Amino acid sequence: MAAKTGLSPTSVHRIWKTFGLQPHRVETFKLSTDPLFVEKVRDVVGLYMAPPERAIVLCVDEKSQVQALDRTQPIFPMRPGVPERQTHDYTRHGVTSLFAALDIATGKIIGACHRRHRHHEFLRFLRRIDDHVPKDLAVHLVLDNYGTHKTPAVRRWFAAHPRFELHFTPTSASWLNGVERFFAEITRRRIRRGTFTSVASLERAISEYLSVHNERAKPFVWTATADTIFDKIVHHCSANS
Repeated sequence: MAAKTGLSPTSVHRIWKTFGLQPHRVETFKLSTDPLFVEKVRDVVGLYMAPPERAIVLCVDEKSQVQALDRTQPIFPMRPGVPERQTHDYTRHGVTSLFAALDIATGKIIGACHRRHRHHEFLRFLRRIDDHVPKDLAVHLVLDNYGTHKTPAVRRWFAAHPRFELHFTPTSASWLNGVERFFAEITRRRIRRGTFTSVASLERAISEYLSVHNERAKPFVWTATADTIFDKIVHHCSANS
């Protein structure tokens, strides 16, 4: 820019700093085009902020295609002033999918790993939830719009288990599903930094992490009202129109 405008690099830098411009940074966004966006946001946020009595609210999703990655050379452990070092390249040993349900009242996770990610595995996970939750409680599930959640077999299962009530997030709004926060946490703290020589070792690591997480779990707290979310979207669109 300095060469293009005839200014000195120092002047360009000073102008950028004065107006808070950061041309080296790029952020992404995606606005939902779901025609029922408003209704779905109010429904899900209402569950978080005022859960029904004699019921459990579970945020359910799958973290699919979790790779068992093994570094090509041994990791160098951290030393004073030197971070842990690992090779940038790796060997793939297969994948697994983590099915998880976040209990917003306790922050605990009901989880299971499956090698495939079909409606068959989702049904197995639903049965696990059904066995885990006391029979005298209604079960409110927050789900996204993934096709696996809406197959005929899954619909029949829900019809045969009327204590389950479904609440779908809007399309392109995965941020509204509370379990995504847990997925980000386990990715950052365990999966991304791990070295796994097989899918079995990856699944063991995930299982161990779930156990430790549940021992220290804290309630999931949602603070943004639906109106606050809508106001932020309007502000974002106005600022960039």
